[in-house]
Amino acid sequence: MLHATHRPARPDTLLPVRAMGDIEFLVKESEVLTGLAGRSFVIAGADRLVYRVHWHPLGFKVERLDVHGEALDSRHVLPWEFERHVLVQALACGQLLTAALPRVGGNCD
Repeated sequence: MLHATHRPARPDTLLPVRAMGDIEFLVKESEVLTGLAGRSFVIAGADRLVYRVHWHPLGFKVERLDVHGEALDSRHVLPWEFERHVLVQALACGQLLTAALPRVGGNCD
């Protein structure tokens, strides 16, 4: 299965994720606007760990990605399990980021 990696071209295109509820919204937003499954999130730090999160009605599928965007590990987690995931821990520390999506539509001028 092919997956596109949502890696930003420049570091300044990374946006902070501010609340746990934003993760579900951001994943759904990305899937609707790009037509690709999931959304990538980066944990700020020396390693800049990248995860791809897919939303499911019963929880989340979380994939840890390598530098090429390939899944190293994949886990299905229920909502109450996700609350203890490293992504939510990074969020609590203000270290969870995601790439800005390209603007859709024409010029408003």
